[in-house]
Amino acid sequence: MKIVVTGGAGFIGSHVVDSLLERGHVVHVIDDLSGGYRKQVSERAIFHQLDIRDASIAALWEEHNFEVMFHLAAQMDVRKSVADPRYDADVNIGGLLNLMEAGRKNGLKKVVFSSTGGAIYGEPEKVPQDEMHTLQPLSPYGITKLSSEKYLHFYKLTYGIDYVALRYGNVYGPRQNPHGEAGVVAIFSEKMLDGVQPFINGDGQQTRDYVFVSDVVNANMKALEFSSSDIFNVGTGVETNVVQLFQTLRDALAPNMKDAFAPGKPGEQMRSVLDYSKSERTLGWTPKVDVTQGLRTVAHWFRDQKERTE
Repeated sequence: MKIVVTGGAGFIGSHVVDSLLERGHVVHVIDDLSGGYRKQVSERAIFHQLDIRDASIAALWEEHNFEVMFHLAAQMDVRKSVADPRYDADVNIGGLLNLMEAGRKNGLKKVVFSSTGGAIYGEPEKVPQDEMHTLQPLSPYGITKLSSEKYLHFYKLTYGIDYVALRYGNVYGPRQNPHGEAGVVAIFSEKMLDGVQPFINGDGQQTRDYVFVSDVVNANMKALEFSSSDIFNVGTGVETNVVQLFQTLRDALAPNMKDAFAPGKPGEQMRSVLDYSKSERTLGWTPKVDVTQGLRTVAHWFRDQKERTE
């Protein structure tokens, strides 16, 4: 198939591109390189340096008639969305609509959308949170992801374009950007390797569902094979608090470093953990990487990267 991956130079997107290429698809990448890196895009992919809001998206689609879109490009910093909700909506909703309007006129059949399981549900009424959980996003970022899911449903009803929305837990792994959005694993790893003390916000008991990037890529491939439209959680069902995460990385990278705490961030969600049983039942997807194993793997990857640059 002829497939386009938006955000394909980024952390998750570049891994998705690699997996699609391995399966023999023709892959185009749209990325403005505001958060991704050109070097992360395989030479076998066709690269277009473009903002997803750009008017030239229409001409690109007319030329190539992409059948499937993996949509990962986004403004994904929760704190930035709070500071500038108009910009967040412009990128995340305006960008999606620009792509969908180009696609519906030029042969788009399916969208695999990277949504959020953490920010879309809000504080849990029950754990783990399944896809039927009340949707109470606490940030503009979560609101735009929910809005995007609703727009995709509209395009399914009106134009017959199938979609699969994947609600991710906190994704981590090789290629995560420690200088970008909320990648605490990457941020802690880099600071430890540089001998800089990382700080745990608040008491460190806030929990997240950390899912390894290879498992997320596998969910994307399962979504491509899925013959209908639906929404699925992509997580592990395991809560890990920030202190546990810090200590696992510290043991791998900087054994002598002490725990250090900073004031908590106002409005930070305290718990998030996803029920993936629907993904297991319907897509045949389950997470394979245990969080302790995954954190050690990514810690070693960051150490190897640092050693190569020194």
